[in-house]
Amino acid sequence: MNEIVLSGKKNGMAALLICIAVLLAAIAGVVFGAMGMDAAETAGEDTPVLYAVLFAVSLVIFCTGWIPLCGLRVLAPNEALVLTLFGKYVGTLKGDGFFCVNPFCVSVNPAAKTKLKQSGDVSSVQSAVSSDGNSISIDTTSKKLSLKIMTLNNSRQKINDCLGNPIEIGIAVTWRIVDTAKAVFNVDNYKEFLSLQCDSALRNIVRLYPYDVAPNIDTTGDGIADDGSLRGSSELVASRIRDEIQNRVDEAGIEVVEARITYLAYATEIAAVMLQRQQASAIIDARKMIVDGAVGMVEMALDRLAEKGTVTLDEERKAAMVSNLLVVLCGNHDAQPVVNSGSLY
Repeated sequence: MNEIVLSGKKNGMAALLICIAVLLAAIAGVVFGAMGMDAAETAGEDTPVLYAVLFAVSLVIFCTGWIPLCGLRVLAPNEALVLTLFGKYVGTLKGDGFFCVNPFCVSVNPAAKTKLKQSGDVSSVQSAVSSDGNSISIDTTSKKLSLKIMTLNNSRQKINDCLGNPIEIGIAVTWRIVDTAKAVFNVDNYKEFLSLQCDSALRNIVRLYPYDVAPNIDTTGDGIADDGSLRGSSELVASRIRDEIQNRVDEAGIEVVEARITYLAYATEIAAVMLQRQQASAIIDARKMIVDGAVGMVEMALDRLAEKGTVTLDEERKAAMVSNLLVVLCGNHDAQPVVNSGSLY
C-alpha cells in the first residue's frame, strides 16, 4: 500500500467560520419562527406555513450543524494523520496547519499507546478527580504520527560472538517514518516491529565478529582472514547493523538514519576470566619489550667495553656479566648489588 498525501485541505479556518455563521443563522431562524408562530397563535390565526417551515428547518440545521466541526484537524510541524473512511484508506494529512476533511473520517495509529525506551514516548495519561473524590485516569493519547527523527534505545542483549564467548551489547537506533500508509497498514505495530527487527539484526551481525581481534577469523565473508572485531571495528559493525535493520523495516515505511553501539562488554560469567587473559597478554607484551630493551643495552655495554679496551673479559666473565645485567634490567624490584672489593677474578 502506497501513501496518498491529501492536498488542498488547509481550509479549516474557513470551514469553522462558515459553521459558526450557519449555527448562528439557525438559532436566529428558530427564534424568528417561534416568535411568528406564537404571534399567530395569540391573534387566533392559523400558523403561517412560512414560520413553521423556518422553525423546522432552522431546528434541523441547529441540531446537525456541529457535524462538520468533527472534520477539523490541527497538525504541528512534522506530524501526520492517517485517515480512513468506513474502513477504507483515503489519505494522509501532512504538514502544519488547520485542515478540514470529511467529518466521518477516522484517524488510525495502532502504535499510539505503545511505550518503548525511545524518544517521543511521553505518557499521555492525565489524572483527574471525580465528584466523589476518587482519582480517575483520562487517556489523551493522540492518533497523530510523528515524522521527526526518533531514537530507540534497545535493551542490552546477551549474544555469543563468533568464538562462542557470551557478550552483552546494546545499541541506539535513530529512525523516522517516511511512508505513513506502510507504517500503519503493513505491520500490526510499527514500534514493536522495529524493536524486534533491531534485536534480530543485532544478533545476526554480532555473531560474525569476535569481541577482540582473533587469528583466522573472516568477518567480511570473502574467505580471507582479517582483523575485524566488535571492539576495534565499532564503526563498521554499526554500519552493518544499520543496513541489516533497514533491509528488514523497508516494508514498514521506516528509514533507519543511524545505529550506534552504546554498550559492549563481556558477560558477567566470563568477565573475570577475560580480564585475567587481557592482563596476562599485557604482561607478556610488556615483558617482551623489557627483554628486547635489556638485550640491546647488554650488547651496547659489551661493544663499548671492547671498543675502548676498558677491560678484557673472557667468555665465562662475559656470560656472568650478561646474566647479571639481565637480572638487573628485567627484574621486578630494584637490584641489591654485591660489591667485590678484591680483584676482578
